[in-house]
Parts: sequence; C-alpha cells; structure tokens
Amino acid sequence: MSSTEPSKPLDPVEALERLGRLTLREHSMRSLLQTVADLAKEVMPGDPEASVSLLINDRPSTVAFTGELARDCDESQYGRGYGPCLHAAGTGELVEIADAQAETRWPDYVRHAVERGVLSSLAVPLPINEGIAGAVNVYARKPDAFDEHSRSVATRFARQAAVVATNMYAYEEARDLIEHLERRVESRAVVEQAKGILMERYGLNVEQATQALARAARHTGTKVREIAYDLVRTGEFPRWLGSSPDPVGRATH
Repeated sequence: MSSTEPSKPLDPVEALERLGRLTLREHSMRSLLQTVADLAKEVMPGDPEASVSLLINDRPSTVAFTGELARDCDESQYGRGYGPCLHAAGTGELVEIADAQAETRWPDYVRHAVERGVLSSLAVPLPINEGIAGAVNVYARKPDAFDEHSRSVATRFARQAAVVATNMYAYEEARDLIEHLERRVESRAVVEQAKGILMERYGLNVEQATQALARAARHTGTKVREIAYDLVRTGEFPRWLGSSPDPVGRATH
C-alpha cells in the first residue's frame, strides 16, 4: 500500500468496544468527545475529517475535530445559522450530502464546502441531555463516499457515543455538586473557627462574633468567608471607628 492511499477504515465493532472502554474518571467531556471524533474519522470510509459539534441552549460550538477542514465547515454553518450539522443536532435527524456539487439545500454553505474540497458529508445526531444536543460530523473529499453500510455504522457509533457522553455529563454534574458541597462545608468550618477566635480574643458571645464578621465584610466590601479565612490564617482582624474599638463597634477607653 502506498503512503498516499487511504487507510482501511477501523472495524466498527472495535470502535464501539473502544468507546465502551473509556473511563469517565480519566476524561473530561472535551477529551471524551475528541476521542469520539478521532474514532469517527477512523471508522468511516474515504479518509475523512470528523468533528463533534454541540448545541447548548441553541448556541453551537465545535468541541472536538480531527482537522481544520472539519472545524472550518462546522463554523461556516454557525456563521450562517444553518447547515447539516445544525439540522442534525436540532432535529435529531441524520443528514447526508451525497454530492455537494449537486446539493440544493443550504447553497451558501455547500458552495463554501466545495471550495474547501468537501464533496460529501454525514451529520449524525448526538443527543446528550436536556438543553444539550450535538452531532458527529464526517466530511469526505469525494462524492458518494457513504453507502447504506457506512450510514448504519455511523448511526450505531453515534448512538453509543451519545450514551458515553450522557454518562460523562451526569458524572461531571455529580462531581461538581460534590466539590461545591465540600467547599461549603469547608467555608462553614472556617467561619465557625473565626467566630471562636473572636469570642476568645474579645470576650464576645456567638451572636456578637457573627455580627463582627458581618460588619467587617461590609466595611471591606468582601465576603464573610474571606474575612474568616484571613483571620484564621493571619490572626488579623479589621478595626474601625476610632483608635481602638472592638470588632462590634463598642468604643474602648
């Protein structure tokens, strides 16, 4: 085989197995979708370029691509507000352009695609979650690059990719929630520790220590937790209203 001859497409079963072996903990959503784009390029005929576009609250973006040709074709559609990948993501329908030179839909986009050397393409829906849809886009440099078998392969591949992406979305949401709760617990613990320091240092009760932190936050234009972190870390606490007032504003003599 010469170095310029297109490589043989990856076996679809192997591509699906690779998707199934992806470990969520070892990937972000972006890196996972990049793997989807890479495998789509390998599994489809015609030595194509591939991309994954997402439609989040009706705002499109290309989150993964195998070459500038694919990204350029995606972004050409975004700029015009129409095209096969947007249609696939928005409607859930597979969209094929068999011969771009004879295609009558989306004429401005198709003309641009032909100028870039894209003569056929597939856009396969990639539903992920409510408010988030996408498409796996495959751009080939020759007309009629896809037959019934390759369309079936693309559909099965995108369906499995959607399952993996949905799982990743749920995983990242759960991880973000856990991290948020952990930060809240940590913040609360630091605030309680800061109150304890004020109570011991100034002879305050719990309510007075709480008021002191709130008063310091108002006067410095920061948040209570930031005042608390500074107090716990440095032992320093703001003073105002005279040369030596206590933290709740009672003048000392």
